[in-house]
Amino acid sequence: MEMLVAAVTVFVLAVYIGFEIITKVPPTLHTPLMSGSNAISGITLIGAVISTRSDNPRLASILAVCAVAFAMINVVGGYLVTHRMLDMFKRKR
Repeated sequence: MEMLVAAVTVFVLAVYIGFEIITKVPPTLHTPLMSGSNAISGITLIGAVISTRSDNPRLASILAVCAVAFAMINVVGGYLVTHRMLDMFKRKR
């Protein structure tokens, strides 16, 4: 029970701090910030893949697969936005 309370506390603090940081970023920096966070999403993806090992309980494995899916969506979406942003700076022929 104590570990659950600690995990929920860390999660709530992470959500709060993340929200506070993102709301302080000016709108012109959101896209570069997103492309920079792709490296962090890649690390999250590696951790999620490692946590899908077969000796986990069933619920942990299901949550790990969901983590892999969400991290992959984040990485792919971030790279697509970055690619689109970089296309805006190319010269038209």
